[in-house]
Amino acid sequence: MSKISPLAFIDPEAKIGENCEIGPFCFIDKNVVIGDNNVLMNSVTLLSGARIGNGNTFFPGAVIAAVPQDLKFKGEETTVEIGDNNKIRENVTIHRGTASKGRTIVGSNNLIMENAHIAHDCEVGSGVIIGNSTKLAGEVIIDDNAILSAVVLVHQFCRIGGYVMVQGGTRTSKDIPPFIMAGREPVAYAGLNVVGLRRRGFSREIIDNINHAYRLIYQCNLTVDEAVVAIREEVPMSKEIEYIIDFVSNSKRGIVR
Repeated sequence: MSKISPLAFIDPEAKIGENCEIGPFCFIDKNVVIGDNNVLMNSVTLLSGARIGNGNTFFPGAVIAAVPQDLKFKGEETTVEIGDNNKIRENVTIHRGTASKGRTIVGSNNLIMENAHIAHDCEVGSGVIIGNSTKLAGEVIIDDNAILSAVVLVHQFCRIGGYVMVQGGTRTSKDIPPFIMAGREPVAYAGLNVVGLRRRGFSREIIDNINHAYRLIYQCNLTVDEAVVAIREEVPMSKEIEYIIDFVSNSKRGIVR
């Protein structure tokens, strides 16, 4: 049975799962679906189109599924879809999709820190950490297990690869390939995220192969296409190396250099 404060407002059309806690001054709109075992601390707002999985915790002031800050939006029916076991901290805002994709997606087991913003049609994977006051513009993609430090600004349509560490205060209008560190001003490749890869259980052999691939991309005065050819010739293939090749070959905005 859910525990709901008498000071919360819940639209009769909203669907609330089992064993949820909803604190005072929460606002839950119509066309909202909440799964089981969620905790909404005081003053959380879930607007029309919110789809919440199980076991999430929303801290005070979070606003989910507000209409997008996009002048092309014409009121179409869109959603925010949030998975399981996320921690969404104070004053986080996650906006609905637009006609472009129809939904904004946040996976599972993420930590989204205070005052972060995830704009319309973004796709955030699982195991991601988004730091305080970091802002994702529309249609950004964040792959699994990426870490974005505080006050990172990501241009619309960018993609951030998995297992990346992005330095605090970074601004990027380019894609950031997987497994690396990125930072400085202007943003640039800052080496392999060796500590993060070791913590995630990557073997020394795989780390060495990833490092070899990025030496070819960043340190041999090759174009991306030339580097991909060299990687295929010189680096043993694995799912990690294929991921790198696919990412840099299909980058629409170009990768950070």
